[in-house]
Amino acid sequence: MIDDLTLAEQKAIQALKRLAKKWPKSLWLFSASGTLNVMRSGPKGEQVHTSGHGGIDPDYSVTTVNIPNDGGDW
Repeated sequence: MIDDLTLAEQKAIQALKRLAKKWPKSLWLFSASGTLNVMRSGPKGEQVHTSGHGGIDPDYSVTTVNIPNDGGDW
């Protein structure tokens, strides 16, 4: 599958890998219903959940990025 990627696809993957090397520990990515959210970490570097519900706290969302995604499992 990886052998049939276009040059543009290969470059996009490499750009993500370069970004991952310098991504700040204070931010993380969360996929919610196909929306890729850039989230701020909590004061201890944790992913902040809503109290009582177990879901991710949307107040920590900084912005969204328009890259198709899915948060499902294999």
